[in-house]
Amino acid sequence: MAAVKQAAGVGHARYTYRVRVSSTARTGLLAEWDRCRWVWNECVARSKRAHVEGEACGPARLDKMLTSARAVTPWLAAGSSVPQQQLIRDFGKSRAKATKDIKDRLPVRRRAGMPGYKKKHATDPSLNYTRRGFRLKDGRLHLAGGIVLTPVWSRGLPAEPTSVRVYRDSVGDWYASFVVPARFEPLPTTGLSLGVDWGVKEIATTTSDAHDLPHPELGRKAKGKLTRYDRMMARRKSSKGQSVSNGYRKAKKWRAKAHRKIARQRQDTARKWAKKVVRDHDVIAVEDFRPKFLTKTRMARKAADAAIGATKQALIEMGRKHGRDVRLVHPAHTTMDCGRCGARTKHALPLSERTYTCTPCGAVSPRDKNSALVMLVRAGLDPAGAEGVRPPGAPLQEAA
Repeated sequence: MAAVKQAAGVGHARYTYRVRVSSTARTGLLAEWDRCRWVWNECVARSKRAHVEGEACGPARLDKMLTSARAVTPWLAAGSSVPQQQLIRDFGKSRAKATKDIKDRLPVRRRAGMPGYKKKHATDPSLNYTRRGFRLKDGRLHLAGGIVLTPVWSRGLPAEPTSVRVYRDSVGDWYASFVVPARFEPLPTTGLSLGVDWGVKEIATTTSDAHDLPHPELGRKAKGKLTRYDRMMARRKSSKGQSVSNGYRKAKKWRAKAHRKIARQRQDTARKWAKKVVRDHDVIAVEDFRPKFLTKTRMARKAADAAIGATKQALIEMGRKHGRDVRLVHPAHTTMDCGRCGARTKHALPLSERTYTCTPCGAVSPRDKNSALVMLVRAGLDPAGAEGVRPPGAPLQEAA
């Protein structure tokens, strides 16, 4: 199975493939990860020491540390320098982001934490290779250090990859994630626009009934299986100080597989819906909704099962790929404004009130449908362009 998503940066996409790993290759990957993990932990230790002493600890200084360490440590020099250098780059980015959040005085709950130590049995291996650290030959992936892997080519790469990340997930399966230049695939124009409002009862409520995304409740449907695995793990859990049994490891793996299946189902649902929306509309006004605050409400479980954030990201990436105009709209007061006349209610509407009634113009519509229409208005679009139909009684206005 190949997963495709927009990579960090402009004009690049990531293609992920399952990898068949032999025992020799697995031994080489784990040995390489042990060296990289040592480099990361050394970067953390030196960073903390530099913070106490008031000194700088940038990537250049860490690169010198790696060069000197490889010169005097045969075990470290036996591995490839490419993933070790990339790990230093990743450490620098994590540290810079955390430092910026502190300088910006963001709340603690919104800050990126300072990078910490990677423990041997608590962190899954992840190795990054740039173009000079790998090559593709005869359908196999050759990594620096003589490691050879066999990707499952469920689909071909659209271009020559610029980098690859080889990692192991929580289930124990290995994957190779290639970064390639993104292809721009324009779609024929339709002349239609769409407003999207996020919710919990329905993941996405739009100005078109045909493009609403109902809540599939994938987590609720798999709850019985997950609960069964939780009970198995509880029964097989060893006493404190004793090693974990094989039965406990098996139950834990089955549980991880069930969670991975749910995540893939959510991802598949989001991508198919996003492709349908992007194919039928030129301009899409999307509520820039951040569902993190829902974790503190009674709707936390259902909101997490809806995966609103992942669905919104899939829509943005699909719009970028096909050249559609996706406009993010600030979510403040979208449930209080009228999508027809723009008037705002004098009080916040409780969640139990699902019908929006506008006093000035007398418009009556479902609450979420009204919010989706507000997205169009705030994005500077003509509501008449939504599915080519003007809402009854809506005032005339020029399209932006």
